[in-house]
Amino acid sequence: MLTVIGEALVDVVRSDTRPPRVHVGGSPMNVAVGLARLGHSVQFVGRYGKDQYGDLVHSHLRRNSVLVPLDPDALPTSTATASLDPTGAARYSFDLLWELPELDQVRPRLLDETVWLHTGSIATMLEPGAHTVFRTVQRAHPRALVSYDPNCRPTLITDRDFARRQAEKFMVLADVVKASNEDLEWLYPDRSVEETARDWLKQGPAAVVVTRGAKGSWGVVRAGSATVAAPAVSVVDSVGAGDAYMSGLLDALLAAGFSGSARRERLRDMADSTLEDLMAHAARSAAVTVSRAGANPPHRDELG
Repeated sequence: MLTVIGEALVDVVRSDTRPPRVHVGGSPMNVAVGLARLGHSVQFVGRYGKDQYGDLVHSHLRRNSVLVPLDPDALPTSTATASLDPTGAARYSFDLLWELPELDQVRPRLLDETVWLHTGSIATMLEPGAHTVFRTVQRAHPRALVSYDPNCRPTLITDRDFARRQAEKFMVLADVVKASNEDLEWLYPDRSVEETARDWLKQGPAAVVVTRGAKGSWGVVRAGSATVAAPAVSVVDSVGAGDAYMSGLLDALLAAGFSGSARRERLRDMADSTLEDLMAHAARSAAVTVSRAGANPPHRDELG
């Protein structure tokens, strides 16, 4: 069982060239859907309300065969408005609530069969839910491998120092970290992205991968570094691209036999050539997503 913990929300996408569109989203939820579409058994631990948008979220998860162990609550479903520039790049504003009061009660049984736990984004930054997520990661760590994507949202979490502390707290427990160059440039404006990734690698993760949009991705493991070009594709929008990269990366890791804490040391010994192969698979996943509207990750047959 794979477990993804984080926010679910509804993206309202606005641009100057099209009418507004509504898509179910939220970075961790997108990763869960991406993993399920690639054939993995995955449960999504998040929150959404008993309202119209919540019904969209619930239907989307069930339609994509994602297990949902927590019931909707009485709070409004969170929303994000994505404003697209002429190139298709998205900027976000948010109206959301993040708390998981039920998680402490059900956490032990949720984690019993978990061999990989993924989290990140708003779920690890916004209180009161972020503290609950951190305790859950601590509990899962002895038996599961952990991945983390900071996916910073400076328009929502404006305190850079706080965001940096939160990111570092989760990063040291993670086995694999995926971050965008924008994440790391915002968190550490006084040093290069590569310097930050190498510094993070020394503090716990077995691999740190940095996505750079059309410039491709770069990653580092103890054995060395790897660079992968972005596949050539006609971009519709970038919504969900990083999440599809994350689910593709996890799919490749799992296919390579990396699951469960017993594989932690083997993961730390990964060759840079292996990292390159994993990143290439992840890049293909992201390329499919940017070729169509919204956070719409590929199915298995689309990756070959």
